[in-house]
Amino acid sequence: MNILVTGPRGKMGRLIVKMAENTDGLKVVSAVAPKGRDYIGKDVGLVSGLGKSIGAEVTDDLESVIERCDAVIDYTTPKFSMEVMRKALEYKKGVVCGTTGFSENQYDEIKKLSKHIPLIIAANTSMVVNLMYELLKISAQAIGNMSDIEIIEMHDRYKKDAPSGTSREMGEIMAKVLGKNLKEVAVYGREGEEPRKEGTIGFHSVRAGDISSSHTVIFGLMGERLEITHHAYNWECFARGACRAALFLEAKESGIYGMEDVLRI
Repeated sequence: MNILVTGPRGKMGRLIVKMAENTDGLKVVSAVAPKGRDYIGKDVGLVSGLGKSIGAEVTDDLESVIERCDAVIDYTTPKFSMEVMRKALEYKKGVVCGTTGFSENQYDEIKKLSKHIPLIIAANTSMVVNLMYELLKISAQAIGNMSDIEIIEMHDRYKKDAPSGTSREMGEIMAKVLGKNLKEVAVYGREGEEPRKEGTIGFHSVRAGDISSSHTVIFGLMGERLEITHHAYNWECFARGACRAALFLEAKESGIYGMEDVLRI
């Protein structure tokens, strides 16, 4: 399966190139980088730090190479990811998108695009994080209505969106189980002297150093608490999941898919 990778020198792009080159059934045929980069025209393997040439060049013109691929793996910015998906619609290509921070209007457009091409939209492509989602469903069903739910997430100092897309997905999952609208019950950080409002879901974002990714969900009851935590020591687990997702897209019908579909959990 031929794939096109966006941002081959980014923290995720370079890992995806590495993982794809070591994944049976995948071949990187090109990569797209922002205009003006000094590595445009160079081999993707060398640009991404793979240490060898793979016979594919980096370009700044998505349209010139998208026809060569079967699917695009994209971890960039909401603005560029939308451009990728629009172009993928034009050429009828699938997209694995791990970008976070989309606006409501962008999500609405993504839903429209998915009626014509297969899209995997996943804030987190780690297999273990997606298993954690299932544990959160079980916990919310069992004790969600009798506990105070708090989400604490940590990322590196460069992450732009807060809370993280993963923590938002966790909040959405638990709110849905509890029959609530997350927009109505979410609380982002706290300040002042007001007591905690019952039935809310708290979000707390830490940005420091080079923390890869850490998410803890607390179910606080009187006299006891349950904590479910995932720590990523680096970003390889996300790149591995992205490659599995690309393979999943082969011959798939149009629609929005999640990692739960890829991993069958």
